[in-house]
Amino acid sequence: MVLRSCWKSRHKNRPGTGPGPGPSAAARGVRAGSAALLWLCVTQFACAGGELAEITKVVQKDAEFDVTYNDTVTSENQTIYAFNHTVSRNRTEGVRVSVDVLSQGFESPILFVVRQKQAVLSFQIPLILRGLYQRKYPYNHVGRTLCQPPTRAASETQYFFVDVSTLSSQGTNYQLRVSRVESFTLHTDKKFSFTASPSQPQYFKYDFPDGVDTVIVKVNSDATFPCSVMSIQDIQCPVYDLDNNVAFIGMYQTMTKKGAITVQRKDFPSNSFYVVVVVKTEDEACGGPLRFYPLWPDELINAGNRSKFIDVIVTPAIKSEVYVMGMLFCLGIFLSFYLLTLLMTCLENNVGRSRHESLSSVEEDDYDTLDDINSDKNIVRTKKYLYVADLSRKDKRILSKKYQIYFWNIATIAVFYALPVVQLVITYQTVVNVTGNQDICFYNFLCAHPLGALSAFNNILSNLGYVLLGLLFLLIVLKRDIIHQRALVRNDFNALECGIPKHFGLYYAMGTALMMEGLLSACYHVCPNYTNFQFDTSFMYMIAGLCMLKLYQKRHPDINASAYTAYACLAGVIFFSVLGVVFGKGNTVFWIVFSVIHILATMLLSTQLYYMGRWRLDSGILRRILNVIDTDCIRQCSGPMYIDRMVLLVMGNIVNWSLAAYGLIERPNDFASYLLAIAICNLLLYFAFYIIMKLRSGERIQCMALVCILFTAVVWGFALYFFFQGLSTWQKTPAESREHNRDCILLSFFDDHDIWHFLSSIAMFGSFLVLMTMDDDLDGIQRDKIFAF
Repeated sequence: MVLRSCWKSRHKNRPGTGPGPGPSAAARGVRAGSAALLWLCVTQFACAGGELAEITKVVQKDAEFDVTYNDTVTSENQTIYAFNHTVSRNRTEGVRVSVDVLSQGFESPILFVVRQKQAVLSFQIPLILRGLYQRKYPYNHVGRTLCQPPTRAASETQYFFVDVSTLSSQGTNYQLRVSRVESFTLHTDKKFSFTASPSQPQYFKYDFPDGVDTVIVKVNSDATFPCSVMSIQDIQCPVYDLDNNVAFIGMYQTMTKKGAITVQRKDFPSNSFYVVVVVKTEDEACGGPLRFYPLWPDELINAGNRSKFIDVIVTPAIKSEVYVMGMLFCLGIFLSFYLLTLLMTCLENNVGRSRHESLSSVEEDDYDTLDDINSDKNIVRTKKYLYVADLSRKDKRILSKKYQIYFWNIATIAVFYALPVVQLVITYQTVVNVTGNQDICFYNFLCAHPLGALSAFNNILSNLGYVLLGLLFLLIVLKRDIIHQRALVRNDFNALECGIPKHFGLYYAMGTALMMEGLLSACYHVCPNYTNFQFDTSFMYMIAGLCMLKLYQKRHPDINASAYTAYACLAGVIFFSVLGVVFGKGNTVFWIVFSVIHILATMLLSTQLYYMGRWRLDSGILRRILNVIDTDCIRQCSGPMYIDRMVLLVMGNIVNWSLAAYGLIERPNDFASYLLAIAICNLLLYFAFYIIMKLRSGERIQCMALVCILFTAVVWGFALYFFFQGLSTWQKTPAESREHNRDCILLSFFDDHDIWHFLSSIAMFGSFLVLMTMDDDLDGIQRDKIFAF
């Protein structure tokens, strides 16, 4: 019987009769391993599938460190290597077990069981590691590091045993070597280098020094592949250091060339942790090539050489003083705009009275009050030369209420959009903190400063500028609105009949959109990834759309789109953005459909703008188009009636058709950014057209507006520079994204993307001011002398 054989074997090797240095050492080893030996026999009985596996000989050897043991194992014999070493409470020393199998035995592998105090480590050789689709990779060389059990005594002698057994009746040769890992403890700011492979993972211990509460563990390699995993685990046994279990506990992330994890003392009660590096069996997780499928399910695949040379360094993270400096710097920048605005307001109040008085000197006789064919819109809007007076004939109170709807609608949208977004990103952050999977979020891990439950507080804080400057813009709009309303109450002629009609609803909507952009961008940066990127872009579409509407409203207040129509169109844009993120990657059908819709929408909008809305989309549209072609192109070569509008629309169609062709040919992975690029290109084109037409019409740009334009252009240039630095990208795998990670460049707290947040918020605020002030030179000019273009 198995148990009887085991018992007899143990008594055959009683002290003094077996190999070893002497009776006392052998006796100590037998006493320490007697209970475990009985357990091992029962285990072998179970491993035999219930059949009796006759083991006629169990040999226990007192073994030594740094000695290579060459031996043979069969189903009839079992070898136990007994080791002892001194464990000190104040000194950490690793122990590594390395095993080589010198003959092939895939059907009946060798089982190695390492029994320690409070821990058991077992593995078989050949070690079979699985990849995707259950592909199997055998490894004949295995190296594993033993965790050091805790000890309360200042010094203690501990025993551990390496049991070697197999069910193969044929002899299998192996080599066993147990050695001490002298450099097992990592030291602050000291680089340590080592080599790892799938069957030879490595881990090392780090102790928090006094006065350091947060550190950044950085792992680097010159080679992109093989793909690896870096894990941070608490000091406990067992240590999960294989590809199939490294994700069970702690924090972990895949890596190619770079990896970085911020570790806080509060998360590790023992004030220490293990840095575990595991090389994966395959590279798909890091964006590597997909290997072939095995011809048979049980086919073993040669993995080849998958060793990786790696450097690891642990550096202290920033202190609390740097957090305070970062927050004060952020607040100081944007609060300075409040102070500057206050100074400008005071100066305007001191010198503004004379300007207003000069405006009121305009004679009423200079204005033609004749209600010029008010009843027929077609006659007015199809005139060759249109003036603002022609397109501002509706009741001002009605128009004011119409444009106030923009503000109330966007405020409602913001509430209903933001609440689930906040709830979702809190869930994302909770999942990251609970699972430890740092591949979920695409941070710049080399400059991601945690605060509380937030993993990258600096990326969230830098969005404060959008909120503060959006609020400041609302205050400026409110001031102008109050001044205008007071002028209307006293029947000021300039407010009633001069300049661009003052409607502030779109301005309020723009300021609200800027504040929401800051809030949603902060939410996105709680856990940036491709599924929530729309949080960061939705209100960018809103801002671009509202700016174009405001430009058009300036000279066409009567015929501008209603809030319901405008937001419905923007909702359609966001809808396509979501579809593009989910289905657009490499989907030919989607890109064809989108390109066709893009071109058709451009043509319809061009027609609407050219004819000032005086056309109908009905069953007779084709007949009317053919009639125009026949009369204006075939019978006679007539030029367009509205030259300026035609130039703008032709350029707009060229740009949009080109963008549609680019999308159809290239099919960019980042569809949301592609859609945003379309919106920005159209906005810039329309803005350039507006400025050119304003100058062509003999109008001038006042000094304040000119300063805003130049300042905004310069800031946009610097902002885009930092935007295109690309510190991370969810278009690639998390490991590939980390290759772009870089250290902080401002106050040791902010990275390039944070600076993009600072500069882009200032640039957007400046752009809004340009829209508001660029037509201030027309405040004293009658509307029947201001061109509508």
